[in-house]
Amino acid sequence: MMTIPDTAPARVLIVGDVMLDRYWFGEVSRISPEAPVPVVKVERVEERPGGAANVARNVAALGARAMLLSVVGNDEAGRGLTRLLEAEGISCSLHEDAQLSTTVKLRVIGRQQQLLRIDFETWPAHEVLRAKLAEFESRLPECDVVILSDYGKGGLTHIADMIRSARAAGKPVLVDPKGEDYSRYAGATLLTPNRSELRQVVGRWASEEELAEKAQQLRARLALEALLVTRSEDGMTLFGASGSVHEPALAREVYDVSGAGDTVIATMAVMLACGLDLGSAMRLANRAAGIVVGKLGTATCTLAELQAG
Repeated sequence: MMTIPDTAPARVLIVGDVMLDRYWFGEVSRISPEAPVPVVKVERVEERPGGAANVARNVAALGARAMLLSVVGNDEAGRGLTRLLEAEGISCSLHEDAQLSTTVKLRVIGRQQQLLRIDFETWPAHEVLRAKLAEFESRLPECDVVILSDYGKGGLTHIADMIRSARAAGKPVLVDPKGEDYSRYAGATLLTPNRSELRQVVGRWASEEELAEKAQQLRARLALEALLVTRSEDGMTLFGASGSVHEPALAREVYDVSGAGDTVIATMAVMLACGLDLGSAMRLANRAAGIVVGKLGTATCTLAELQAG
């Protein structure tokens, strides 16, 4: 069993796309007479921070100091998100864009299964993003590690500039990537794509050897220190300059994988901020992921849960 360091001094700056995850829980007892779809009688509504905000929650749950920088709309969802984050002790700087609707992901849950997801989203204005970049640079001295959480919603338009600034300030930069163009992540310390995200970028592989070859080529091309590929039921693999390290999946029961990537990158960042090496940080991130997939919806792994293993 690995010793878990004291996480209280660790300071993590999280930048990226935030959203409000809204859950409608209900009973399904009949099919609609209007169309062949289930009728859900909603009995409970729950709201949780999502996207980069869920990464910040995971950092805070591990006992570290989370600082979140993002953009929201001047709307009810944005205000709700701010309240939820402040209640969890997360230091927030959420720039308001009057033209923006805060991203909301509404999930309808019946019999503990997700039946439907509805997304509400728009892109932030260029001026708001430029102001966020200036604040990002001013916040760098206050943090030990930077997480850039890209959900493809436009909040990280200036990500290449952010990576350059953070690396120039001597801060490790961890990126949760999206899309097919990874060139904008060049120079980051670590990228954490999942299996399908990596496949979009490097193509399919037929063996472990071919995966390693493609991953190492990508790592070298982007001048990354390492590439961490999360592989669902196959665990996760860390590709670095000296080779690769694999950790098998630890989940006893997989209930919901949504948000597991947030837990992985948050745990990696906190442990690197505490002075652990990438391999040791990955072992703890793998343990945290195994805990969080046993929970429904976007969830966190607490420091106590990680210590209990």
